Amino acid sequence: MAQGARERSVAAVRHFNRFYTQKIGILDEGHLRSDFSLTEVRVLYELANREKPTAAELSRELGLDPGYLSRVLRAFGTKGLVAREPSEKDGRQSLVRLTRRGQDAFAALDRRSSEEVSALLSRLSPARQRRLLEAMHTIEELLGGRMEPEKAPYLLRQHRPGDMGWVIQRHGVLYAQEYGWDERFEALVASIAAKFIQELDPKRERCWIAERDGENVGSVFLVQESKTVAKLRLLLVEPSARGLGIGSRLVDECVRFAREAGYRKVRLWTNDVLHAARRVYEQAGFVLVHSEPHHSFGHGLVGETWELRL
Repeated sequence: MAQGARERSVAAVRHFNRFYTQKIGILDEGHLRSDFSLTEVRVLYELANREKPTAAELSRELGLDPGYLSRVLRAFGTKGLVAREPSEKDGRQSLVRLTRRGQDAFAALDRRSSEEVSALLSRLSPARQRRLLEAMHTIEELLGGRMEPEKAPYLLRQHRPGDMGWVIQRHGVLYAQEYGWDERFEALVASIAAKFIQELDPKRERCWIAERDGENVGSVFLVQESKTVAKLRLLLVEPSARGLGIGSRLVDECVRFAREAGYRKVRLWTNDVLHAARRVYEQAGFVLVHSEPHHSFGHGLVGETWELRL
């Protein structure tokens, strides 16, 4: 990197540091409206989230001078916030833990921190919040930060108010973008969703919504076609969540529920151009039993009926 470009990069990083430290209140005399400094709050956080660490472990984790950390812990001990006990593994080391008073002090600080961050985020739209969090993740990743343990990539839940609107809207948008289908497909999805809500039998029918980071990323429905046959409908996975196995998991849930509900067969209707969905159905054990050409949603298509015997 040329000298001039390097200097501009350094200046940009320093500018961001000044902006961000001011924005989150690091420069305040007492962090989080308390008598504690930022470093002291950080030490309390580590003690609250670790199982009796040694002072040496805290020093390494926080990158603090051992002498300075020792003075912080001594002050905490004087205030009754921490207690020490000998280590069974190494008699030269002592384990540090928060006392009840220390836990109470940290809980108050943790609550204030959450409130301040929540207030900061509330000024942004959901889309801008996502951009902010993605940017923070990128900064941590590029600078070699220790990432938190990976959480489950998604969760499945039953539908709740507002989900049907999402199902209809996303089917309309995605199928128009990916296959060029017109609004008549969206109308079909709307009619299916409306009938599901109006005639729902919870013991025999269900909708699953896949959710990731608080956002809907997938859906599937299982409805009753007859006493012995269930119908799988409206399988959808958002492009941003594909590759996580969500489609297969949604279909597996349908099959499991159908067995528990006493159905003998699960049937579905799809089109031959939906290659990814067809692979999911095949992997789940569905068999193609009928196909027929038709003209729908502005295109010539081949409709397919697939079945799975339970």
